[in-house]
Amino acid sequence: MERKRVLSCIQPTGELHIGNYFGAIRNWVNIQDKYDCVYGVVDLHAMTMPYDPRTLPGNTVQMFIDLMACGIDPERSVLFVQSLVPQHAELNWIFSCVTSFGELSRMTQFKDKSDQLQISQKGGFISAGLYTYPVLQAADILIYKANYVPVGKDQEQHLELSRNIAVRFNNQFGTYFPEPEPLFTEVPKLMSLADPTKKMSKSLGDKHYIGVFESEDSLRKKIKSAVTDTGMQSGSKMSPGVENLFTIIKACGTEDPYLRLKDKFDNGTLQYRELKEVAAAVLVETLRPLRERRSELNADRKKTERLVRELSAVAREFAENTLNDVKKLTGLIV
Repeated sequence: MERKRVLSCIQPTGELHIGNYFGAIRNWVNIQDKYDCVYGVVDLHAMTMPYDPRTLPGNTVQMFIDLMACGIDPERSVLFVQSLVPQHAELNWIFSCVTSFGELSRMTQFKDKSDQLQISQKGGFISAGLYTYPVLQAADILIYKANYVPVGKDQEQHLELSRNIAVRFNNQFGTYFPEPEPLFTEVPKLMSLADPTKKMSKSLGDKHYIGVFESEDSLRKKIKSAVTDTGMQSGSKMSPGVENLFTIIKACGTEDPYLRLKDKFDNGTLQYRELKEVAAAVLVETLRPLRERRSELNADRKKTERLVRELSAVAREFAENTLNDVKKLTGLIV
């Protein structure tokens, strides 16, 4: 029986934090034996917001390395860098001709990000790429004929656009693309350590997140200073900060410490110092093999950079076949 294909991508916007890992990438690793998986580092998307061209190449390669360190296996999955597969950009143009202006104007993330730029740059430049990038996102998905895309609820709108593009293309030129479906999985939602009412994010500042490859000393210090609350009574409801630490422990797959501490919480005997010590300890042990693997990959950077190009070439061959079919269907010369 032919396996379904999954596509998911990530921008090279700096280091991964544990919210990225537990909320997405660990799931990418776990589904590699169930689906034909295609994973990409989408550096073209990173250009839609202000960025430094001097650091983008290094960040892109490092994100590629970090995905492998987290467990993405090139023997079981296709792994690529978007700009090394130019067929994405070419299909993007073809898709832009079967996408309505109205559909793009309803994309809520454009408004959110453009408002963010208006505030941060005091009315600064907003690129057309920021407006049209959902079409490139559709090209990323459909060029590999993906059946499923792991998404969060906030990304459903973009996936719906990809489905609409596939349907419109199929109706206009003949059935060719599958209609990608969302792949929802149960994943933990980690919150900021300093403000647990907000989702963990690097944009909030260094004290709000823990990097996947952060030093053990730094990790322990951040957990130690994590916001909890000032006191607790037996049977009381968990504060957001306490609940976040419990979520981290559970995300690490350490059921016994979780149950033991939860029982203490329910009895009103839990000391937050102990909760933080356990959270730090289990997180250190969970992330240690990832840090070690990353160090190995970074030890021979030139070899790894060659691997980036070799693996992207595998994706490029697949993408080229799709693009040739699309050109024939749309009346372009192949």
